[in-house]
Amino acid sequence: MSAPAVPGLTTPQKALAINLDPRIYGTLAEIGAGQEVARWLFRVGGAAGTVAKAVSAYDMAVSDAFYGPAPRYVSKPRLVQMLDHEYGQVLAILGPTRGDTTEFFAFADTVTALNYAGTNECHGWMGIRFQTAPHGRANQALLHVRMLDREAVAQHESLGVLGINLLYAAFFTYPNAEARTASLLDNLSSDRIEVDVLDLSGPEFDHEDHRLAALFLVKLNLSDAALFGPDGRVLQPSEVLRKKPILVERGSFRPVTNTNVDILDAARRRFAADLHCPEGDIASIMELTLQNLVGGCVDGKVDLQDFLGRVETLAAAGSTAMVSDYFEYHRLAAFLGRLTDRPVALALGVSSLAEIFDEKYYRNLDGGMLEAVGRLFKTDLRIYVYPLCAPGDPEPITAESWHPPDHLKHLYRHLLAGNRIIPLDGYKPECLRVYSREVLGMIRRNEPGWQGMVPEAVAAIIERRGLFRTPLSRDGVAEP
Repeated sequence: MSAPAVPGLTTPQKALAINLDPRIYGTLAEIGAGQEVARWLFRVGGAAGTVAKAVSAYDMAVSDAFYGPAPRYVSKPRLVQMLDHEYGQVLAILGPTRGDTTEFFAFADTVTALNYAGTNECHGWMGIRFQTAPHGRANQALLHVRMLDREAVAQHESLGVLGINLLYAAFFTYPNAEARTASLLDNLSSDRIEVDVLDLSGPEFDHEDHRLAALFLVKLNLSDAALFGPDGRVLQPSEVLRKKPILVERGSFRPVTNTNVDILDAARRRFAADLHCPEGDIASIMELTLQNLVGGCVDGKVDLQDFLGRVETLAAAGSTAMVSDYFEYHRLAAFLGRLTDRPVALALGVSSLAEIFDEKYYRNLDGGMLEAVGRLFKTDLRIYVYPLCAPGDPEPITAESWHPPDHLKHLYRHLLAGNRIIPLDGYKPECLRVYSREVLGMIRRNEPGWQGMVPEAVAAIIERRGLFRTPLSRDGVAEP
């Protein structure tokens, strides 16, 4: 039976707890930044009770001889190859003699740390395959990590700490999944390590929703964004968005409406025309911010079921969804620009355009609005603006007819004339009269008619699961 985790342990204390637990025994294979995890286990003493083998196959030919060929050595498939080999070997060799009393594991990582010139992307994959009972089915935890230290030695050290945290979390129980995820950052900081994928499988995790694990990474500041495919799978942003034009629509999507879909469709058509590329080449994303998920809740915490409902309805609409911690658009633009060398675009309505030109959001910047705009358009970014037709207005407000505050009008006109802010056409006029607040209110009041305001598959899942019927705020007002 797993022992309870002890809060507040240092890395040496965690390593020693692993070594002194007689049930834990296995192998460690580390490539790319030294044998930092094994080093911790050997340093604190008692490693003979835990480590059956520690190996580091740096030479590609040697690595291939162990694990088979791989098109990319720092990748999830390579990590799985390593775990397949090491775990299979430890079971085959040691299972017959000590399998009745031992919970076996195989730990592996394959990373590229800072090179001598300091010019490479520093990232890697780390994982563990492990039992939680003798002869038990294997569990697996895989994570993708970015190392943010600017010295190779510091990167090696942070990887060692993260690896010990992962080993400890595998064999010691936490009060809940969020606490277990938070423990990955023990004795580290988000300035040193970013984890943007946490892939859990096996009987130990069968009762957990993998999408919540991704949300916890963002919520706990281990990662700045989590990406979910239309099939519900958690995706690695740097893998999916690499070298692609990226189009993002931000919203609350509570629920996703026909208007949300039309905004993205119209923007994608125009973006593809501007880039002279097929629409299918563009990575289109509907994005929620962590602040949006938290802001409407009574206690300032994320309502996990509400989050899952939004992600599921976005998937039903055929959309790739993202949750990010980038409230400011210029931070979102910087993040996307880091993932691709192709153009990036934002699709938004006039009301969101007004927020971009609201100076209260930039009081923390020394240069205020000018600095924010400079950061936002630093890369090849453009903003596609969908018209707003407020209730009772005969004509929609467009990017051309909207007016910012007087002292910002010249800046706005400059961006408009330079095709950095681009009015959208080719939209569906009937979608201009669909208001998300009204749809949400109709769902809560159980009024008929809202079904025609959202995609058919979205209406079906809302009705089947009874989504969005409970207000998140004290006064019951729907968020935008």
